[in-house]
Amino acid sequence: MPAKDAIIKQAIDQVIGISRKGRMKVIKLVQKAHPEIGSSRIRRVYEHSGLALSKKLKRRLKDNPANPIEMPFACNEEWAMDFMSDALFDGRKIRTLNIIDHFNRKCLGIKIGFNLPARLVIQALEQMIELHGKPKRIRTDNGPEFRSKLFQKWLANHNITWSRIQKGKPQQNAIIERFNKTYREDVLDANIFMDILQANEITQAWVNDYNNERPHQSLNYKTPSNYAA
Repeated sequence: MPAKDAIIKQAIDQVIGISRKGRMKVIKLVQKAHPEIGSSRIRRVYEHSGLALSKKLKRRLKDNPANPIEMPFACNEEWAMDFMSDALFDGRKIRTLNIIDHFNRKCLGIKIGFNLPARLVIQALEQMIELHGKPKRIRTDNGPEFRSKLFQKWLANHNITWSRIQKGKPQQNAIIERFNKTYREDVLDANIFMDILQANEITQAWVNDYNNERPHQSLNYKTPSNYAA
């Protein structure tokens, strides 16, 4: 390093100390103590000294081929899952995990929580499997909960195929997207929830009505429960 840069290197070391600081923050701190030093000189010494912070590279998700919906002829051929978001009266954010069967459009369950990581997604699925049996495939988007190693390992251990849609193609999960719209209009937008318990109670009552009382045009005006019978 040229001798003329020694003062700049010393000033940089002083402002960095034992903490990690990015280039712009270092430049501002050095110029605060030495306003006569130009930013380009500080930047050059900072980078040539090997002090630049390494950039975290974004992992690019390789897209998969088109995955159009194929209507099954029996229950548990393919389930679909998707997340939705809402807020309680006090402003706290909540999430819902909606699960339906493609064959009869039946809502198998809606899990509600402040946070729904892969561990809770698996827990919800295992509860659904106990009640309804195991699906051959589960269709989802490319969310991090579904891409996680924990969820992928669980699918492999249970011999369930992950039927993921293409990035930016929600129409490939159109059935649950239509379900989400109905749930949004009937429950999330129509109610003010004071807590998660109330959100669960209203949701479960709605799910019961959706499955057992409401006729569906796509099912020849039968309910999901009657259509499956």
